[in-house]
Amino acid sequence: MNIIPLSMEQEIAGRVSRIAGELSARGMDAILLSDFANLYYTSGRVFCGYAYITATGEVTYFVKRPIGLEGDNVAYIRKPEQIAEMLGAGKMPGCIALEMGRSSFNEIERLKKVFPCAQVVDGTPVMNSVRAVKSEFEISKLKTCGIHHETAYGNIKKVYREGMTDIELQIEIERILRSEGCLGQFRIAGDTMELFMGNLLCGYNAETPSPYDFAMGGGGLDESLPVGCNGSLIRPGNTVMVDMCGNFNGYMTDMTRVFRIGEIGELARKAHSLSITIHHRLATMAKPGVEAKALYEEAMKIVKDAGLEEYFMGLKQKAGFIGHGVGIEVNELPVIAPRSRDVLQAGNVIALEPKFVIPQVGAVGIENTYVVRDSGLECLTNFPEEIQELY
Repeated sequence: MNIIPLSMEQEIAGRVSRIAGELSARGMDAILLSDFANLYYTSGRVFCGYAYITATGEVTYFVKRPIGLEGDNVAYIRKPEQIAEMLGAGKMPGCIALEMGRSSFNEIERLKKVFPCAQVVDGTPVMNSVRAVKSEFEISKLKTCGIHHETAYGNIKKVYREGMTDIELQIEIERILRSEGCLGQFRIAGDTMELFMGNLLCGYNAETPSPYDFAMGGGGLDESLPVGCNGSLIRPGNTVMVDMCGNFNGYMTDMTRVFRIGEIGELARKAHSLSITIHHRLATMAKPGVEAKALYEEAMKIVKDAGLEEYFMGLKQKAGFIGHGVGIEVNELPVIAPRSRDVLQAGNVIALEPKFVIPQVGAVGIENTYVVRDSGLECLTNFPEEIQELY
């Protein structure tokens, strides 16, 4: 069993070449990767071990588990100290990049001892930068995810029953997603992020602050995971915001749609319509070379002109962004935030989620996943955007 699937060889070679170019530009000799998302990106599969990539484009996979992976550049190890032995003194780097933004202190200290004579630097920005620009191969996988995501959302109204609680509806949506092929893993990087298959918010629960760095909160079902549905009954006058996992092939689309029970009032409808307006405005504005923070500023201008800033991105606690990169993980670069230093590039894939929380009604607004093109944003999640009645 080759470590790289044959259909992926050319794609992986291109990724390794881009990493090598980034290393060379930054004066780094090599990078050592062990994070699952980065291993998947650089090999086409998840394994336990390390990918060692040099600034000249050579890659070696040091594998602990599973057994049976083969290839000229695959070496089995029991511990990272063996990496130095296998490289040999003549190939040891003068400057080695490690995943300081993703690894524990103990792991970094151990790996430093593997390269005792090397300058050790943080390689996290290298991988973040390279992964932020998707190839057409990656975009095709995201488009496939978008199609499955849309199909699953199209079945939500079929599983709603009067008298349901929010968790009962979420379980049914999870079943739909898994039946459609969702892998169930919502891969999120960062110490302040954890979630199970997505977020469903109903009625007043949307007002509940969460400790996590998500656009919307919710009280959750237990203090050990205080986010999302809380077991409340879905009542007339409520909105139901569905923001569920779109991982069907290792890449993830992010999509939010809103449903309602009965009438929800003019304020909620106005806010939802404004969210759609923001999407359409940013879709024409977001082109290569545009600063990410400019998108945030434009969204805020639209919101303030409409007099709805009180409800924007939360009620009691507000999120500090309106969008983020997506791909292998749901919080990649660029970040659409007021202090973001990111500049849009062709091939960025971003999820925009300008949302509102309306007291006693719930959350409104949409989220779509887009590709940044020269002409603006190409939408990958083409599901009806208006609020839909559940029955």
